[in-house]
Amino acid sequence: MEDLTTFHENPIIKSIYTADPAPMVYGDTLYLYTTHDEDELVNDFYTMKDWRCFSTKDMVNWEDHGAIFSLDDIDWADDRAWAPQAVERNGKFYLYCPVHKTDGGMAIAVGISDNPAGPFTDLGYPLVDEGDWNDIDPTVFIDDDGQAYLYFGNPELRYVLLNEDMISYNKEVGVVKIPMTEEAFAKGSHDTGTSYGEGPWFYKKNDLYYMVYAAFGVGKQNEHLAYSTSASPTGPWKYGGVLMTEDGGVFTNHPGIADFKGHSYLFYHTGDLPGGSLFHRSVCVAEFKYNEDGSIDTIDKCEGVNRVQ
Repeated sequence: MEDLTTFHENPIIKSIYTADPAPMVYGDTLYLYTTHDEDELVNDFYTMKDWRCFSTKDMVNWEDHGAIFSLDDIDWADDRAWAPQAVERNGKFYLYCPVHKTDGGMAIAVGISDNPAGPFTDLGYPLVDEGDWNDIDPTVFIDDDGQAYLYFGNPELRYVLLNEDMISYNKEVGVVKIPMTEEAFAKGSHDTGTSYGEGPWFYKKNDLYYMVYAAFGVGKQNEHLAYSTSASPTGPWKYGGVLMTEDGGVFTNHPGIADFKGHSYLFYHTGDLPGGSLFHRSVCVAEFKYNEDGSIDTIDKCEGVNRVQ
């Protein structure tokens, strides 16, 4: 067996159930934001009340920063602390989180902090609230020209143009709906007839924009991970292929991709911890490489990752 000081076994976090991994590299540290599946279920459904943060400088030693933001911090929300993502701008950190609005649908909250490990303070009202159930799983990216984008959605992929304050968006442009075509997201069994399901992860590498997402293949009941690319941050998108199959997973999956110290990583979740299930998930990570043309071959679920300097 390999020395555990040079190799970290999956799942990354073994003390609690975690899901929906969202990595953010800041300085020499990778911060990993996750959701938290409670041990005790309410109504046999996802029971999620807070968001957690973990950090590492070498992919092997992880610091647990505990709960950094929770439903208790959001006066206008009452349930469903779902998949978040964080970003830094002008010395502040913004954590975008989907929550259930009291007497409403799903909406996107923003937590603000001076520290990447929190604690985060609620903006005080929803950033995006269309009054439907589509406003989940926000993914945020600031382009080279300074324009920030917030994509989100199940079953449709939508986006807003964030203003530089990161807590408001361009209301003239409004919420833009991406055409849900087979060319963009492949034929699949989700509600739009494409494979796109939820959990988008938006980023840019070598002038190519990537949209990685949880997807439903034709006739498949569990989510796999897939990706599409574009020459523009707003599309049109072109389907790229399967990033990770549904084999060995649970009903959901959620991608988070980061480059850290010269290595590229895909974070995902499974049900691999003892007692694991579709409602008790665990975050894992796999190293991968890009092909010369920017494409990505299917990545296997793996035992873990090696230490980096």
